[in-house]
Amino acid sequence: MPVEGHAASPFALDPESVATLDAIREALLDPSPRRIGRLDQWGLADTYETYAEIAEYRETPIVMADGTRIDAALSMPRNLAPGQTCPVVVMPAPLVAIGRTAYLGMLPRLALGGYAVLAYSQRGLAASTGEIHVAGPQDVDDGVEILDWLTGLEGVDPERIGCFGASYGAGTSLLLAARDSRVKAVAGASAWGDLFASLYENDTLHTAAFEALVALFGEERCSKEFRGVIEKIRSNTVDDEVREFARVRSPKEYLKAYNDHNLPVLMTTYWHETIFSVPAVVDFFQDLQSPKSLLVQIGDHGNGELPGLLGLIAKPTETAYRWLDHHLGGSAGNGATPQFGVRSEYMHNLLSELSHASWDDYVLPRKRFHLGAASGEADATMAEGQPQPGWTRSLDATGESSAVVVAPQLIKTGLAERLGLPHTYKTGAVGGLALAWTTAPLKQPMRVQGELELRVTIAPEMAGDATIVAYLMDLNEATGNARIITHAPYTLVGRSAGEATTVTFPLQPAHYVLGKGRRLQLIIDAHDPFFTDANTTPSTLRLSSPENTEAYLDIPLAPLF
Repeated sequence: MPVEGHAASPFALDPESVATLDAIREALLDPSPRRIGRLDQWGLADTYETYAEIAEYRETPIVMADGTRIDAALSMPRNLAPGQTCPVVVMPAPLVAIGRTAYLGMLPRLALGGYAVLAYSQRGLAASTGEIHVAGPQDVDDGVEILDWLTGLEGVDPERIGCFGASYGAGTSLLLAARDSRVKAVAGASAWGDLFASLYENDTLHTAAFEALVALFGEERCSKEFRGVIEKIRSNTVDDEVREFARVRSPKEYLKAYNDHNLPVLMTTYWHETIFSVPAVVDFFQDLQSPKSLLVQIGDHGNGELPGLLGLIAKPTETAYRWLDHHLGGSAGNGATPQFGVRSEYMHNLLSELSHASWDDYVLPRKRFHLGAASGEADATMAEGQPQPGWTRSLDATGESSAVVVAPQLIKTGLAERLGLPHTYKTGAVGGLALAWTTAPLKQPMRVQGELELRVTIAPEMAGDATIVAYLMDLNEATGNARIITHAPYTLVGRSAGEATTVTFPLQPAHYVLGKGRRLQLIIDAHDPFFTDANTTPSTLRLSSPENTEAYLDIPLAPLF
């Protein structure tokens, strides 16, 4: 099953949203009745008429010390009294072709909340000149220069500066805050914690996501350093240069700065996030000692905040308004108090929400399901109780994927999940391309909530590297349909032919509700187009469960009620 999304970027806005933002920009630059009246077709005329009365918008390129022109726009409250100052939100752009224009829909709420706003496109992105450095030290230097420029403006309170960013903008915001203590709060939507873990999960490259991001950057606009890293990643060369490139761009490396500054950090992510590592976000969140909040939603990268960026109601942006208000003293969040700790939705109920004080309070204890031998044509068993040693099963690595993949479409599969339309898999059609283990029917509704771990022993037929991909499915035996709960790849590196290695690795955390009578099904495949496949030559992988290192899957499972 192919992973789609390379020809047309999965990050691209639909034409209607682009047209809306274009009309908003024109009305902001020329708040005449004619321009504002055009927004009536989207029901936005009154909103931007009010905005024009209380704030002024102007586009103002900011020239860096090396001559690079950063495309920026400033929104300032009108009629500040002499000596009066206001809080300010700095908004580095997400990784979209329109750059900082993606945030235009948020300006009215922030203006009504008494904020000045400085939105900008990082160097090399959209209308900014220079080369793309991927939230590297040069981008952080630019952020510091932008803060210098901003704090020199009359009316800006240098003690009340916060950052909001989505995706690329979230990472830029966190890295800037690590460098410059003038940033007093960060709200990052679809953020990352560890860039290397996002590229390589269990030594397996996230190929589809990486290539989609590179296509969006545009290689011709990337720095020489980044182009070199791109080529190394494509050739699966993981050396010190690649690791250092990722390290300096990872917020987890700057925990001491965040904790020393007691920086309030809000982050949002998704259960089926296919761009940035969710476990790395969770690890970063747990290690933060400053005020913090984590929101985990249904779907994939950027799904939840997109309506909010366009000016509609969305949980990530509403949460961000309250977070910034609490720490900077504005009123964009309508006086609502922010929530600390962990907030989560469970799949696939968009209206659900649970709150917990910490990640440890959130996760359920894990139950151990032992993987058993196959019997005839039936799936192998997966059950609690006694370990099941002594079996061996053969997995053919053919370079062809089974009926199950992580996501048929980057971003868009997760968006369908948010709309209550999760992708349906026919796991009975995996045939000889994958192995399956299945539980007995559940006797009552259950929930998977937290972190999972798989252990299995692998012996590749040929020397070299070998890849497996594990998926946990919600199987409806009556229809043969299944839905994905979570997944993870694993690549054995540099093994001898026939050498058996026991591996233990986490699957992505999950929050999923299962109905009575459903079965949990573990599928292990040797190929998924989402990942780089180390099984470059057709061969066989032998999976087994030796005595004392028996195969299992630990699942955080409990009754729903």
